[in-house]
Amino acid sequence: MENKMFNVGKIVNTHGIKGEVKIHRISDFEERFEPGESVYIMKDEKPIKLTIATHRLHKGFDLVQFKGYENINLVESLKGCELKIREEQLTDLNEDEYYYHEIIGCKVYTTDDRKIGEIKEILSPGANDVWVIKQEKGKDILIPYIDDVVKEIDIDAGKVVIEPMEGLLD
Repeated sequence: MENKMFNVGKIVNTHGIKGEVKIHRISDFEERFEPGESVYIMKDEKPIKLTIATHRLHKGFDLVQFKGYENINLVESLKGCELKIREEQLTDLNEDEYYYHEIIGCKVYTTDDRKIGEIKEILSPGANDVWVIKQEKGKDILIPYIDDVVKEIDIDAGKVVIEPMEGLLD
């Protein structure tokens, strides 16, 4: 049985000469990168398990060193690799919380049942996430993930209902 894997970040560069790597995190859970935790990279379509030895925050990035990779030469080849976790490593969420992979791909409708498009990406610019909606025609629409706009999320049906604020869909 093949395990599903989920992205939690990407190695964007090496840092220093002691094997630290700079990670662009796409997980809200900082504890993913605590020492002792495991993440995976894919090499030749096989998951390689990496255990985190050290973790610190530096200029908005996570800096991580993996056990057994205490040298820049050993981590140079990891640049660009996506960091993944297995399904059983997912954290239980509260009732009104969702994982990105559950939201991306959902169809978006207005409260009067007009189809807008499909969620293709989630941005995290600051106070709230912004969902990027690909329309069938025209340019992408950005909607803020706030209660005033997002009225209903049905993951099982792959459907999101929004009440657009004035000017949102123009």
